Amino acid sequence: MNTTGNAGSKNNLTAPEIIRRSGLAAMLAGILFIVIQMMHPADTLSSVNTNAWTITHYLTISMSLLALVGITGIFVRQLEHVGWLGLAGYLLFSFEFVLLTALTFIEAFILPLLTTEAPTFVEGFLGLSSGAGSKFELGALVAVGPVSAVAYLLGGLLFGIATLRAGILSRAAAGLLAFGAVASLAAAVLPHELGRIAAFPMGLGLVWLGYSLWSEKRI
Repeated sequence: MNTTGNAGSKNNLTAPEIIRRSGLAAMLAGILFIVIQMMHPADTLSSVNTNAWTITHYLTISMSLLALVGITGIFVRQLEHVGWLGLAGYLLFSFEFVLLTALTFIEAFILPLLTTEAPTFVEGFLGLSSGAGSKFELGALVAVGPVSAVAYLLGGLLFGIATLRAGILSRAAAGLLAFGAVASLAAAVLPHELGRIAAFPMGLGLVWLGYSLWSEKRI
């Protein structure tokens, strides 16, 4: 009976093991983040009903959810060491991925239904992502782009700095994540398609931090 009980306890996931495995989610999110940049079709009306558009946005939703799991595990692992700086970074960074999930849901499931009946609205909505602006009155949606950019920049920067200072996970990976957030500023001056390259350091930072968490033998 004792042998059975011990075997059963080995099969139970502990909280530290769950946290460690969340590193896999961060790794997958980082890989998808890079892949999506390379395959994302142009933000134009003609792209919205293509297979490439559908696949890319399904992957983006998956990436955002994986990133939420991954950065939550990274934050919890360092909870006692990152302080208010880490908390602020985590909340902002998480908010960015929540917002991205909501916007991507609209792009994946709603915009394709409106390309014929409301093409001006669709083009206006796409302009939020591409930075082209909108001729259609979008109301409060106009603020989505700037809010998302600030959450991504400040969230990634603060989260990376706090992780670096904590010294629990790879400091080089944390520095790369922080640099990836700052690199997003390049998207403001580069053409939209080239600006996607600026997302590569962030993706690599997520992969590296996720691996740093997952490769820990004990927490």
